[in-house]
Amino acid sequence: MNNEGKDNDENITRVITPNKRKGEIYGIVEKLSGASRLTVMCEDGLSRNCRIPGKMKKRMWIREGDLVILKPWDFQNEKGDIVYRYTRTQASYLSRNRMLPEIIDVFNER
Repeated sequence: MNNEGKDNDENITRVITPNKRKGEIYGIVEKLSGASRLTVMCEDGLSRNCRIPGKMKKRMWIREGDLVILKPWDFQNEKGDIVYRYTRTQASYLSRNRMLPEIIDVFNER
């Protein structure tokens, strides 16, 4: 058996990206407001008040400066829900591979 193929497979990192068809976008957490509410700077230049839905409250701990995926509300564009939080490693991976929009790319190590 050849182990070279296994080593190459371990180096591939797969990360979740926003589903544009569902309207999901990238954002950076600016401020924690309490009661599972946050202020998030989005890739489209807007600052939105977002909330962490009940099913994710206990599983996801979010800090200021974290990269998140959010889904803006259809009926109030200045609000939204957090869908996913990236770890620091995942965020730097996205930055290195130029998968983040320029406006929120604060993870670059150049």
